[in-house]
Amino acid sequence: MTATAIIREINKLPLSEKLLLVEQTINAIKREQQQELIQAVDLLYADYANDKELTPFTVLGAAF
Repeated sequence: MTATAIIREINKLPLSEKLLLVEQTINAIKREQQQELIQAVDLLYADYANDKELTPFTVLGAAF
């Protein structure tokens, strides 16, 4: 199904269902972004923990 077709179907919904759809979509996007951030942290953690040129930045992280 194309985005245009989805939007056409959404426009047929009553307002309450549109709002529910928007809320659920935003929550799904937030969860996806959080998962991506967690994966990025996991990938970079070893570099920051072991690279002598990067470890000074850990002090900055502890300050916040």
